[in-house]
Amino acid sequence: MPALTLVSHKLCPYVQRAAISLAEKHVAFARIDVDLSNKPDWFREISPLGKVPLLRVGLAETEEIIFESAVILEYLEDTLGNPLHPADPLMRARHRGWIEFASAMLNAIGRLYNAETEARFSEELEALSAMLDRLEQELGRHPEGPLFARDRFCLVDAAFAPVFRYFDTFEAMAALYLFEGVPLISAWRRQLATRSSVKAAVNPDYPTLLTDFLRRRETHISGLIAA
Repeated sequence: MPALTLVSHKLCPYVQRAAISLAEKHVAFARIDVDLSNKPDWFREISPLGKVPLLRVGLAETEEIIFESAVILEYLEDTLGNPLHPADPLMRARHRGWIEFASAMLNAIGRLYNAETEARFSEELEALSAMLDRLEQELGRHPEGPLFARDRFCLVDAAFAPVFRYFDTFEAMAALYLFEGVPLISAWRRQLATRSSVKAAVNPDYPTLLTDFLRRRETHISGLIAA
């Protein structure tokens, strides 16, 4: 198996997906963090979009670069054991759809913490709440839980774990609670938080780094944190 190196940023939720998948597949990999506000030349040369994650596959002259988290996840599924996608094509398509939903929620979270006014913040909060309600409905179709695919960890779990992780900081630092009316999601969130692959996907200083990042935004959530 070729050497694998995950090029990362400490706060990137899409990097977390790849790190979780690699851990669930019990594959050794190296990890290199880059400062996206001061991108090194070597990173600019190998990242077509200037973003993380990247997966460096191989060494030296034989190395290939895979970019975009969805593509990285599919490559890992194609080449490594311990599959995290269901075998049935219809169920696999359903799972891919909900991974896209997780990406849409990450975009909504970004709009939330970038909202400068209280009115805009409230709008984004309402939109996120509606997305959680829709996700709760989907989980209600298969209420046995505790994971998205009942008792089998899958890529949908890997995609939503970074989504839920944001709210650990939102709740602790900004008293921002959205999960009271979604008991199935809440149980799923708690289950994911205990999983070793999810915990290891970020460094121990992640909550501090995220809080500092949010405080520096000078947006509405910055004021909530300050208060």
